[in-house]
Parts: sequence; structure tokens; C-alpha cells
Amino acid sequence: MEEIGIRELRARTSELVRAVRERRARYLITQRGKPAALLLPVDAVPPQPDPDEVWARLEALGEEIARNWQSEKSAVEILCSMRSSTPNFQ
Repeated sequence: MEEIGIRELRARTSELVRAVRERRARYLITQRGKPAALLLPVDAVPPQPDPDEVWARLEALGEEIARNWQSEKSAVEILCSMRSSTPNFQ
């Protein structure tokens, strides 16, 4: 993947977009020498999951865990006890 500074991007935008479309080129856009963005073909970006579906799956997993919970303590109680017994390294 070729790195292109933002100033060069401004000067060569049409050329770079054409290269992305025709040759499937990919560019890492930098600003002051640090990565800032990617320029790549649209179909190279994986589809994003539907947030509502992700949330529904998390809720279903939570319900499944609750049905099979075998401790007398809640998950919150267990986490709190783990945190209080772990040294603080900050």
C-alpha cells in the first residue's frame, strides 16, 4: 500500500481515484507524516453488521448465560471481588 501525503492527494485526486477504480490501488493518506485515512475500492470494505442484530444477539447470549448460571453469586459480585483482589498497577 503506497503512502500519499495529504498535499499530494489534493494535487493528484483524480489520478489516484482512477487508479483505485481501474487497478484496485490502495493508498494510505498521511497528514504530517502520520496515518490519517485510507483510499481503497468501495468493495474492499467489509459490510458492517446491523447494530440492532448485534444487540439482539448479545441479549440472547445474556439470557442463555443467565439460564445456565450455576453460582450463588451474581456476575457483578464475582467481578467486584476479582477487582478488589487484583493489585492496582496504575
